[in-house]
Amino acid sequence: MKLLSRDFTLREKILLLLLSIFLLGLLYYHFVDEPVRADLATAASEKAALEIELGAVEQKVAQLERMKKEIDDQADNSFVSFMPSYNNSGAVNLLLNDVLGDLGYYITFSNVTRSGNQIRRSISLQFSAPDYRTVESVLSRLTSAQFRCLIEDVACTTVNTRSARGDDRASVNVNATVTFYETMVDGTADAGLPEEKAVEK
Repeated sequence: MKLLSRDFTLREKILLLLLSIFLLGLLYYHFVDEPVRADLATAASEKAALEIELGAVEQKVAQLERMKKEIDDQADNSFVSFMPSYNNSGAVNLLLNDVLGDLGYYITFSNVTRSGNQIRRSISLQFSAPDYRTVESVLSRLTSAQFRCLIEDVACTTVNTRSARGDDRASVNVNATVTFYETMVDGTADAGLPEEKAVEK
């Protein structure tokens, strides 16, 4: 016990001080520095993952904004068409007569087809126009009419003719198929309506 109660020499004090500093450094490294570094690495990894996720979300938001803008633009600049109830043939005739006006035209009605509640009224349309601008106007008026329709198989042929006075004139002959859509909702079946049958789209 006498040895333990003696005063430390300067060298021993220095050694004890160095040992204390080393132990404190070791404790700091093990309990402070290492956990902090691990937490920083985890935080950096989570930050990178969040940045990637944020980039994906920003891309989706930008895509949704573009889609919304397209929808808004179409809503501002487009018309609203609808499927009238069966039988809408009289109104379709009036529309065709109004759109084609004084143009020479010929219309052939096909039998209507039915798929569930949807009715398709296909029409073979032939007309003659003085130029392609008139053809474009006719087709545009049909597609922008209140009745929903689909124009297919459009074929245009330019025809040159000579008048009685000897003038050369060009006209455009057009053949197309126009399908008008109707619905059986609030419609009344008649003899012209076939039995319900699935048809190819």
